[in-house]
Amino acid sequence: QVQLVESGGGLVQAGGSLRLSCAASGRTFSNYGMGWFRQTPGKEREFVAAISWSGSRTYYADSVKGRFTISRVNAKNTVYLQMNSLKPEDTAVYYCALDFHGAWNPGRVFHEYEYSGQGTQVTVSS
Repeated sequence: QVQLVESGGGLVQAGGSLRLSCAASGRTFSNYGMGWFRQTPGKEREFVAAISWSGSRTYYADSVKGRFTISRVNAKNTVYLQMNSLKPEDTAVYYCALDFHGAWNPGRVFHEYEYSGQGTQVTVSS
């Protein structure tokens, strides 16, 4: 069993920054790829970013490339999402997720992940 807990969401003005954290417990965190997804009402969860087990490989959706940075500290069982130059369209609930089978290249679709957290709300005002 794996538990994932996101934190760091909040209200920020357009152009501002937030850093999301996802703390993992229950399994050997460092063996697995991790991802961040986001969801707005009425839409499916959208891929945002992913990171390999070691942190050496990162992947981004085109909509966030150059603005968001995913990273991880395996010693702390934590993955981060640094979000800069935020836009109102980034407003969503953000979820972290763990991919048992994508250690080097985690999935881009939410159902490929075995565990996810409860989410944290990010609201960007214009």
